[in-house]
Amino acid sequence: MGLLDSLLGGATGGTAYGQGQGQSPLLQIALQLLQQNGGIEGILARCQQAGYGAQAQSWIGTGQNMPIDASALSRILGGGQLGQLAQQFGMSHDEVASGMARTLPNVVDQMTPSGQIPGDHNDLVNEALAILQRGKQ
Repeated sequence: MGLLDSLLGGATGGTAYGQGQGQSPLLQIALQLLQQNGGIEGILARCQQAGYGAQAQSWIGTGQNMPIDASALSRILGGGQLGQLAQQFGMSHDEVASGMARTLPNVVDQMTPSGQIPGDHNDLVNEALAILQRGKQ
């Protein structure tokens, strides 16, 4: 369960996603975006279609993650999807978009430590979401 532990503990540096009441929703939002968009491959395809394929590919690779700005991510994912997640988590659209611009590259990076998309990445997303949901109860 090393990759799952790494994802839950290290997606944005470790401390932001502790269990319990003070848990940041950004990891859960990032995982939901992956789940709703066909996993890492789906996000990669959407980024490539929008002209941000190099950024997304850098998140998968073993080198430095290229940044992406919140407005680009809003265009790639669509304002409606981010708006729904913002409402679900009691955040503004801008908070979700800027949070995902920081968090989504790190989540993808954590899920692809060898520079390859693991075959079970969708299972990892579902399992991590289940763990986060249990932690909120």
